[in-house]
Amino acid sequence: PPVSRSLLSSSRNKWIFFVCWAVWALAHFGILYGWDMNWETATIDALVTNCLLAGACLLIFNNLRFYRPKRYAPLFLLGLCLAITAFWLFVTDLMLKLLIDEHLNFIQASRPVRFNIGFLLTGCSAMIGLLWYHSEEQQDNMQIKSETESIAKDAELYSLRQQLQPHFLFNSLNSISALVGSDPEQSRKMIQQLSAFLRGTLNKDDKGNISLSEELEHLGLYLDIEKVRFGHRLQTVIDVQ
Repeated sequence: PPVSRSLLSSSRNKWIFFVCWAVWALAHFGILYGWDMNWETATIDALVTNCLLAGACLLIFNNLRFYRPKRYAPLFLLGLCLAITAFWLFVTDLMLKLLIDEHLNFIQASRPVRFNIGFLLTGCSAMIGLLWYHSEEQQDNMQIKSETESIAKDAELYSLRQQLQPHFLFNSLNSISALVGSDPEQSRKMIQQLSAFLRGTLNKDDKGNISLSEELEHLGLYLDIEKVRFGHRLQTVIDVQ
C-alpha cells in the first residue's frame, strides 16, 4: 500500500501519546514505590522502562506506516510484537543493571511480568496503528476514486459536446441559409444568437465552473436557435425556483 500520513503527524495525537505514557510511567512509579522501593530507584526504573517501551511502540507505528501485509496480517503483527518486546526487554535489563545495583534480584524476578505487560502494550499499539493506517488508506482510495470519476465525467461531457456541436452548427447554418432570402432580419438575429452561443461555449470550457444564471442564459440561446429550425413544433417553458 502507499505510504500513509504518520499517526503522530498531528499535534493532538502527539499530546495524547505523551500524556498516556506519562500517566503509565507515574502508575509504574507508584507501584514500585508502594513496594517499599526508594523513590530514586523507582524513578529510574519507571523512566527507563517506559521510555524504551514508548520507543518500541513508535517503532511499530513506523513499521506499519511503510509496510502492512495483506495476507497473514495477524501472524505478522504477533511476530512483530513478540520480536520487539523481546528486544525491548533485553535492552531494558541491560540499562537497569547499569543504573541500579541493589535491585538486580527484583529485575530478574520481574522479567515475566515485564514481558507480559510489554507485549500487551505493543500489541495494543500495533492494533491502533493498523486501524489508523487502514482508515488512512481507505480515505486515500476514496479520494482517488472520486477524482477518477470526476475526470471520467468531464471527459464524457467533453466528448458529447464535441459530437453535438458540429451537428448543431451545420443545422444552424442551414437554417440561416434558408432564412437569408425569406427573412433577412430573422437570419441576422439567428447569426447573432449563434455567435453568442458559441462564445459562451468557449467560455464554459475555459472557466470549468459557471453560475446558474450564465447556464440558463446559454440554454436560452440554444433553445431560441432551435425554435427557428422547428418553429411551432418546439415549445419550451423554463421554471427556475
